[in-house]
Amino acid sequence: MALKLHGDPISTCTTRVITCLHEKSLDFQLLPVNLFACENKLPSFLAKNPFGQIPVLEDGDLTIFESRAITSYLSDKFKDSSTDLIRHQNLKEAAMVKLWSEVESQQFNPPISAIVHQFFVAPLQGNSPDEKIISDNLEKLGKVLDVYETRLTGNKYLAGDFYSLADLHHLSYTYYFMKTPHADLINDRPRVKAWWVDISSRPAFQKVAEGMNFGDELKQEEGSN
Repeated sequence: MALKLHGDPISTCTTRVITCLHEKSLDFQLLPVNLFACENKLPSFLAKNPFGQIPVLEDGDLTIFESRAITSYLSDKFKDSSTDLIRHQNLKEAAMVKLWSEVESQQFNPPISAIVHQFFVAPLQGNSPDEKIISDNLEKLGKVLDVYETRLTGNKYLAGDFYSLADLHHLSYTYYFMKTPHADLINDRPRVKAWWVDISSRPAFQKVAEGMNFGDELKQEEGSN
């Protein structure tokens, strides 16, 4: 039975999962959720995710939401399929994957998502970008990237010398961030830039990036997690 993913191909959280699915070479069916039509608030969808957010994965009788929980589940269940994104055979390496995945979620994601929102979502909602929010979060993001620059001095990837979920989880928001006037925050840090060029050029993400086009659909990011 094919995996079913409810979401939108422009949503950062949906594309986080789609990238994982491609890395694992898994067959899946993408079921579009029209947030403009409030399909995520219909009883049928709320039965899958009571918070009304995308994406949602259905695997037989299992329904799971929250994009990082989904990628972790897929990496565990299909650990022998293609790339091992969690490093199941090495406890220490697995611990580093979990650690840097938490860093992405707790340190990296808050500022970069706020910046992307101001540049691409706020104008579509009829609001001007809030320069103070952008400035404050650029400062926060810069401090995180300084840590990354140091970390990547002795490691090719965040968790070690292997690609993992810790890297994959950064892809979607960084892709949009690099479209802003502040891409130099990445480009001016040579090790971070090399890391970004490496992970964003992987075939799995290249497939996903083809569908990450700007437009009114970007407002759907408000209903994803």
